[in-house]
Amino acid sequence: MTAADEQIEQRQNQFHTWGVYGLLAVSALLSVAAHELMTSPAEWYAAGALVVAAVLLQLWHGPRRGRRTPSARGTFYYVLRWAISFALAWLNPFFGFYASTGYFDSDELIPGRRRQWLGLLATVVVVAGSQSGGMPIRSPTQWLLFCGLLAANFGLLTVVGHITQQEEQRSRERAATITELERTNAALQRALDENAALHAQLLVQAREAGVADERRRLAAEIHDTLAQGLTGIIAQLQVVANAPDLAVARTHLARASDLARHSLGEARRSVHNLAPVALTDAGLPEALKKTVAEWGERTGVRAEFTVSGTAEQLHEEVAATLLRIVQEALSNASRHAGAGRVGVTLSFLGDEVILDIRDDGRGFDPLAVPARTLPHSRLRSSGGTPIGGFGLDGMRARAERVAGSLTVESEPGHGTAVSARVPLVRHD
Repeated sequence: MTAADEQIEQRQNQFHTWGVYGLLAVSALLSVAAHELMTSPAEWYAAGALVVAAVLLQLWHGPRRGRRTPSARGTFYYVLRWAISFALAWLNPFFGFYASTGYFDSDELIPGRRRQWLGLLATVVVVAGSQSGGMPIRSPTQWLLFCGLLAANFGLLTVVGHITQQEEQRSRERAATITELERTNAALQRALDENAALHAQLLVQAREAGVADERRRLAAEIHDTLAQGLTGIIAQLQVVANAPDLAVARTHLARASDLARHSLGEARRSVHNLAPVALTDAGLPEALKKTVAEWGERTGVRAEFTVSGTAEQLHEEVAATLLRIVQEALSNASRHAGAGRVGVTLSFLGDEVILDIRDDGRGFDPLAVPARTLPHSRLRSSGGTPIGGFGLDGMRARAERVAGSLTVESEPGHGTAVSARVPLVRHD
C-alpha cells in the first residue's frame, strides 16, 4: 500500500469513527433549538435516554481500524442503531441526520447484498419521514411528500451505490493487475537471473571450446608443417642412402636441405601467427602453384595446377585453410596413393571457392573410413598402406572451421578425388 492509500484509509477510519458522533451531536443541537417540536417532558426524557443509548452503542461498537468484514455482530449493531434513530426521528425530525449514518457502512456490517439493500431501505424510510415533516405522517399531502422523498432518496442511493460498486470493482481489478504485474516482474527477474547464469555458463563453455579448438588447430598446424617437412626430408635421405652415384645423392641432399629450411621457416612462422609461409608474399593461386610444382619435382609425380574463374584476394584464414588442405592431400597422395598423376584445380564461382585434388592412385573405400577418427588412428588402403591420422579428419575439420565442407570420392584401383567448398570471403 502506498502512502496516499494509507492516508485515504486513515481518513476513512476517522470518518466512520467520529462521523456518527458528529451527526448525533448536530441532530441533538438542532432538536434543542427546535424545542417546540417536543411538547411534553416525557418526550425530552425519552430523547435524552435514546441519545445516551446511541453514545453507549457507539462506544461498544468501537473505532474503525481498516475496512470491516460483515458479520452477525455488525448486523446487530446496525439494526440497533437504526431502531434508536427511528425512535429519535419519531420524537424530532432533526434526528434524521443521525439516521443517515446507515448510508455509510451497511456494506461493512451486513452480510449479503440483499440484506444490505434492506438495511438501506430502512434508513431511507427514516430519512424520508424526517424530511417530509416528521413521523407519524398525518395528512395525504405529507404522505405524498413522503413517498416522493422516499423514491428520490432511494433512487439517489441506488445510483450512488452503483457508481461506488463500479469503483470498487475497478479498484479490485487494479489491485489484481498490480498483483499480477508484481508476479510477472518477479518471474521476469528470475528469468533474467537465470539468463545471466546461463550466459556466464555459456561464456565458460565457449572459452573451453575455444581452447580445445585452438589445441586441435595447433596440432593440425604442427602436423601440416613440421611433420610433413620431416617426412619429406626422411624420404629424400632414404633416396640418398640408396643412390647409385654421387650426383643423384647430392640432388636429393639439396632437396632435403631445402625442405629443412622450408620447415624451419614454417615453424618460425607458426610460432609467430600460424599462417603459412607461402602466403606471406603471394596470393593463394601463386602459393598453390608453387606448392604443387615443388611437390611434383620432389616426388617425381606429374602434378598440374589450374585456376578457374576470376581469381580474388581471399581472407587470410580461408586462404590458409585451402593451402593446408592441398598440402595434406598431396602428402597423402605421395605416401599412400602411389599415384602417377595429380591434378589440383582452384575454382572461383560467385560466392564460393571450390578446391579439387584428383589422383590416379590405388584409391580406397571411403565407407570404411569413420566420419571422425581419432588423431592417431590408422586404416589400411587396398594396397596395405596406412591412411588416416590427421588426413581426412584434419582436412574436413579445416573446411568446417571456415563454414565450408569437404567430400571424398574414391574407389580401390581408381584413384581419389577430394573436393573442398568454402565461402568466398574477401581479404579485408
